[in-house]
Amino acid sequence: MRQMQGATSPQLPLWTFNISSTRDHNNYTGVMVGHNPASGKIAEVPTQIVPIVITTNLVGTSVDSNGNITTTPGVTNFDPTRANTACLSPPNDVPLKLYRQSPIIQRTDFSFGGTFVGDTQYVDAFQRANFWEDTKGTGYHVLLHPVSLTKTVYINAPAADGLALATNSLGPPDFCSPLGIIDINWFDAYLDSTIIPSLYSQGVNPGSLPIFLLANVVMASPVTSLGSCCILGYHGITGLPIQTYSPMDFDTTGLFGPGIFDTSVSAHEVAEWMNDPYGDNPTPAWGHIGQQGGCQNNLEVGDPLTGTNIPTVTMPNGYTYHLQELAFFSWFFGAPPIGVNGWFSDNGTFTTDAGPPCS
Repeated sequence: MRQMQGATSPQLPLWTFNISSTRDHNNYTGVMVGHNPASGKIAEVPTQIVPIVITTNLVGTSVDSNGNITTTPGVTNFDPTRANTACLSPPNDVPLKLYRQSPIIQRTDFSFGGTFVGDTQYVDAFQRANFWEDTKGTGYHVLLHPVSLTKTVYINAPAADGLALATNSLGPPDFCSPLGIIDINWFDAYLDSTIIPSLYSQGVNPGSLPIFLLANVVMASPVTSLGSCCILGYHGITGLPIQTYSPMDFDTTGLFGPGIFDTSVSAHEVAEWMNDPYGDNPTPAWGHIGQQGGCQNNLEVGDPLTGTNIPTVTMPNGYTYHLQELAFFSWFFGAPPIGVNGWFSDNGTFTTDAGPPCS
């Protein structure tokens, strides 16, 4: 990996877990963001919200039975800093403003199954509930703080790497707004080589989390086939010292079902970053659930429950937010549960662990 910053760069607060799994009786070690839940300590991670304006130069006009997209030249802008009155209602119609006012960033009361876990951000509430046997009655927190806003980043996608799927391209009924599709390999390489280094002067460093906010833009490769679509967010790493980061879609098209809307993607990605910051925390194999049709063996707390949400949360701005349900540590590594209410996920969808290792 290329050198990014000096040896004195800030680093994420990390703690190491070591557990013997009751699912396969093997030992597992990994790292998470924050302090050991048994410590009762508070960890804060400076966070930068980076608005990304994507301009595409093709329009997807129709999709055939094999998922291939027919295109024609045309310019479309996807801007999270501007009102989207086609999909949202004023005054809550600017994705960036809504995101900054959301439970991902702002505090609110969270109770899971009638158990109050804190007046805090959603992912912190999840993490407290995740290790409830250690955190109940303590001041343990892992917080995105302070949260700042960088200058807007403008990216013009080459025709080969981006298109706007027209609202009538899938046949009736039309959806409310075009859907941007950009090539994930081109985009990630551009973030790593150009965008992230350009943000050092605005506070981004290996001890912070830059969140790249997209609005109705998803990722695929190639962009002209729905067969490779759609990735709505991910968390990644680059450089030495390691810089973590996460692009995510604030989706309001409704194309992905009622469970995937506004901050549901962000809840998924921020929680996975917190529990598996480098994407390689090992677990016994699990799968055939959520977004995983096969088997997976890492601690990605969102993947088993993609599309399943906790009850909606209405914030002081009057907007009602969607937040994905998330799987607890004990679901991956096995009973007995250490999460709130003896559950294996934060809304009780999982009442047992993942069972025998996936094969």
